[in-house]
Amino acid sequence: MSPILLIVFLPLIAAAVAGFSNKAFGTVFPKIVTTGALFAACALSWPIFLAYLGGNVEPTVTPVLHWLTSGTMRFAWELRVDALTAVMLVVVTSVSALVHLYSWGYMSEDPDQPRFFAYLSLFTFAMLMLVTANNLVQMFFGWEGVGLASYLLIGFWFRKPSANAAAIKAFVVNRVGDLGFMLGIFGTFLVFGTVDIPSILAAAPNMHGSTIGFLGHRFDTMTVLCLLLFVGAMGKSAQLGLHTWLPDAMEGPTPVSALIHAATMVTAGVFMVCRMSPMFEQSQTALTVVTFVGAATCLFAATVGTVQTDIKRVIAYSTCSQLGYMFFAAGVGAYGAAMFHLFTHAFFKALLFLGAGSVIHAMHHEQDMRYYGGLWKKIPVTYWTMMAGTLAITGVGIPGIFGNTAFGFAGFHSKDAIIEASWAAGVPSAFWVGVFVALLTSFYSWRVVFLTFHGKPRWAGSEHIQHAVHDAHGHDAHGHDDHAAHAHDNDPAAEDAGHAPSADDVLHGHVKEGTAGYHPHESPIVMLIPLILLTLGAIFAGFVFHGAFIEPSAGETYWHGALAFNEHLMHAMHEVPLWVKLSATFAMLGGLTISWLAYIVSPSFPAKFADAFRPLYVFLLNKWYFDELYTFLFVKPAFAIGRVLWKAGDEKTIDRFGPNGLANVIRIGSVGAVKLQSGYLYTYAFIMLIGLTAALTWVIAG
Repeated sequence: MSPILLIVFLPLIAAAVAGFSNKAFGTVFPKIVTTGALFAACALSWPIFLAYLGGNVEPTVTPVLHWLTSGTMRFAWELRVDALTAVMLVVVTSVSALVHLYSWGYMSEDPDQPRFFAYLSLFTFAMLMLVTANNLVQMFFGWEGVGLASYLLIGFWFRKPSANAAAIKAFVVNRVGDLGFMLGIFGTFLVFGTVDIPSILAAAPNMHGSTIGFLGHRFDTMTVLCLLLFVGAMGKSAQLGLHTWLPDAMEGPTPVSALIHAATMVTAGVFMVCRMSPMFEQSQTALTVVTFVGAATCLFAATVGTVQTDIKRVIAYSTCSQLGYMFFAAGVGAYGAAMFHLFTHAFFKALLFLGAGSVIHAMHHEQDMRYYGGLWKKIPVTYWTMMAGTLAITGVGIPGIFGNTAFGFAGFHSKDAIIEASWAAGVPSAFWVGVFVALLTSFYSWRVVFLTFHGKPRWAGSEHIQHAVHDAHGHDAHGHDDHAAHAHDNDPAAEDAGHAPSADDVLHGHVKEGTAGYHPHESPIVMLIPLILLTLGAIFAGFVFHGAFIEPSAGETYWHGALAFNEHLMHAMHEVPLWVKLSATFAMLGGLTISWLAYIVSPSFPAKFADAFRPLYVFLLNKWYFDELYTFLFVKPAFAIGRVLWKAGDEKTIDRFGPNGLANVIRIGSVGAVKLQSGYLYTYAFIMLIGLTAALTWVIAG
């Protein structure tokens, strides 16, 4: 059997086994099946990726079955493997396998573990379907599959109203983007007469300069198609305007955050744009829009991330920002750099999410960083692994100047490559946004480290910790109870609303300090192994693999036609001025310095700054008021229209003259008929006489 068949279908089989067996075989059997299937898929994926690294490996297409024939539309279910697919295979299977293993510890006391692991494996299958698609319909099948699975995973704790709301929000917002993706697929078939991706990309250059009728006007064909496809990418990858679902999705379990929001679902849009890059290359307008939206998202998410206090939300906005980097890299034509950052980002962002989960586990599922502090001695493995992730996302490294070879953590190689490419492509606005966001990224990333692991313990103010101390009586000697910790996450009463101090309390130092008798504990080994393995990726992924992705020769040796590779841009990227090469490093050092001064040297400075710039602080704290704006423009009008249709349309019109009206006619008629059924002979004779008289009158009148 072909390895790609096993890679794709093992997670599906595992999801079916775990889902249908549910609790009949206990919790261990479903976990063994799903985790084993994912590690097997991962083991089969890496040799494929390494083979393409060797260079000049031809793409392969493995048929599964004939899918549909309708008129001129014909397509089959086929699994395409090329260099682009190989990158996604190792990203998806590696992160998913480690998340499965991590969940053994994190979800150990959850009663619905079989369902959780079934959802994880189902999500992985859908994502693998997306990245191996050889036609747009199959890609859309995987696209919708990950949307469904993400809805199930975000709302896994369905007894929590906030989790239900977040799942619905993610589903609805993604449907907006999916409408654009569908229209793009329809338009592509209309123009090219096929949904086969290789055929479309081969014919794309021939459509340069052509026009198409749309909304009563003539527009450039490739611009219309690419922008419609990009709307789909904006929804899945949480770009500005369709980003509001991503932070709320943190209501799901932390392993879900790592899987969906680090390496897989949110990168689907970037993958799609790179897969269809020969189409995008035919429209400078579409590329400009991609660049602008990516840069704007990058800036927006980074600014909001600087004021968040929930550790998972900081990392969520960081994800949104890093996706913006990937998109503006694609917009300037550096598709290889975009995929390189996708690759490295998968390792260090999954590491940060899972590390945050380890911190939350240690702090009795307290997620507010204002109640952390002084944890580096309590959970040292988590601390050093998260430190590696922070060094990677902030781009710590030694630039390659004066003929030296650059060496650094993963993000140093990929993020710096994007910034250099934007300058080399002649898009200075994207370059300066990238540099400024690098400074903000460094600031809020080190802010997480300093607030969480350094300074004085601030555990006493946490109601979650107070619950832990209270529950410790009668439990183990260390004062913690894992069952209570995980049950707390599944309990609607355990939501943070109302427990966190006000912003003013935090800003003015009114949060109590102390340990409150609580002793944070390191996570179990089954949770630490994934952290250690991801740490290796965060350290070495950039240095080891940068040549395959962004060197000028990569277009022939690795990508081999899998995406539009601009060799001239790659040459220019390596020849930018020295100050351009050093700009991201200086930005990183600036963000680190500001964060260190604000949260270690002078902890009172953030409060003074927020007081001095109160409107700006409130603006960022409210996430640029996007949710409020959407509530005013879309949510409230939609509910108002729904109420009108419900009350006036459904109840007063349809029900009144429809089923309820007919029922009333029958009821009234039956009441009259009952009165006529008196049981006396003279009554019936009288009625017969009236009827006979009426009939004779009708005949005579006629």
